[in-house]
Amino acid sequence: MNTKKIFSVFAIAVVSALLTVIAYSHFVKPEPQIIEVPGQHTPAARYASLPGAPMGEYPDFTQAAENSVHAVVHVKTVSNQTQEYSNNPLFDFFFGPGTPMPRQQPVMGSGSGVIITKDGYIVTNNHVIDNANNIEVTLNDNRTYKAVIVGTDPSTDIALIKIEAEDLPFMKYGNSDDLKIGEWVLAVGNPFNLTSTVTAGIVSAKSRSINILSNQQRTLGIESFIQTDAAVNPGNSGGALVNSKGELIGINTAIASQTGSYTGYSFAVPVSIVSKVVADLMEFGKVQRGILGINIRDVNSELAKELDLKTSQGVYVANVIESSGAEEAGIEKGDVIVSVNNEEVKKVSELQEKISRFRPGDIVNVTALRNGKKKDFSVTLRNIYGSTDVVKAEKSLSVLGATFEEISSEEMARLRIKHGIKVSEVNNGKFRSAGIQEGYIITKANRVPVSSVEDLRKVIDMVEEGLFLTGIYPNGQVAYYAINLDN
Repeated sequence: MNTKKIFSVFAIAVVSALLTVIAYSHFVKPEPQIIEVPGQHTPAARYASLPGAPMGEYPDFTQAAENSVHAVVHVKTVSNQTQEYSNNPLFDFFFGPGTPMPRQQPVMGSGSGVIITKDGYIVTNNHVIDNANNIEVTLNDNRTYKAVIVGTDPSTDIALIKIEAEDLPFMKYGNSDDLKIGEWVLAVGNPFNLTSTVTAGIVSAKSRSINILSNQQRTLGIESFIQTDAAVNPGNSGGALVNSKGELIGINTAIASQTGSYTGYSFAVPVSIVSKVVADLMEFGKVQRGILGINIRDVNSELAKELDLKTSQGVYVANVIESSGAEEAGIEKGDVIVSVNNEEVKKVSELQEKISRFRPGDIVNVTALRNGKKKDFSVTLRNIYGSTDVVKAEKSLSVLGATFEEISSEEMARLRIKHGIKVSEVNNGKFRSAGIQEGYIITKANRVPVSSVEDLRKVIDMVEEGLFLTGIYPNGQVAYYAINLDN
């Protein structure tokens, strides 16, 4: 085949290919390919991906954030941790370790809190302020205040503290019962060095139990968490979970993580529990918890099959405590509780949440299945001691209205004292009423030597009425004060 003929065949092939491509692209429109870029989706992108989301319209969290950030504070704590040190390091170096001597070491901690009244009541987590000797609160505008503990509730990991301030921005309670799975929420915290932080997510689950409080408080832990996928890290503990209206619907408490940092799940105590705990702490100084008087467990398919329960959900009554409200109302072992006050109950955490809203002496209507038939019971709740009386709070250091700090060895030597704690600040409370000034060093309380805040707390717990303090001021002036703790 000659060169001219080869060139003609090649030209025809090229032209045919071009014509084919032009015709295909003109008459047949191929499906566009979507290549997903790895990485995290922003809230707006997640919203846009939801079925039925309007094109070009994303949720606007700006107003909810504005209503929240100024009421969320940073909480810094100082607590004392006892460590053992050698009496004489030089002697130990040559002759071996001798008898160790206990010495207290200050430990710093931090978290977040939520202002709930304009006069300075703040909700946080109990684990944020637990064992704290000194609590400092920093507002979103960088103002700082000393705080005192009003009361704590380890069973729900909620604590109430107070600062002396007025006209503060505060958050209003929302309704956590109205939350729906998939609803947008904000997590607002004030971790160390970051001031206010806002993250967005959705409600992943409700009435979630993860057994962290139950393990710490044995059977008294009450868990009915709101689970979200909003990013929450340890410094956000005690911060606010907020709905789209900017209302408080929960206190961020825990994360599910093997690293200690956020990995996708966070948990908040619902405001239905928080508001009851706060009201009790304000009024009584201690949570007034109503108890049915039963031992319970979740119903599942295996238990339903084993015991022929006729239902695969609800709360199984494993045992009824003698002389309890449940026994007097007629509830029996083997009953399956399915509602409280006509609100459906499917698992233990839901029952705990609903009962936790009531006080001893309150009457609740419990509906249970017995042999497959519904029965109603009117139960008068009792306290942990089996009565309907108000449970009095243990005497708390908060009534003193003071914060304390350790004394240096140099100051003890100068004043010729062997022990004591210094009053670093005096706010409204018993100390101010008694005339105690800042700088006063307490050496004895009711003739008991005082070396730490814990020593003072133990004395106060044993006091029936009066507290008699012996101490000295930095100028060497010895002073005595008598304080009546009952009024």
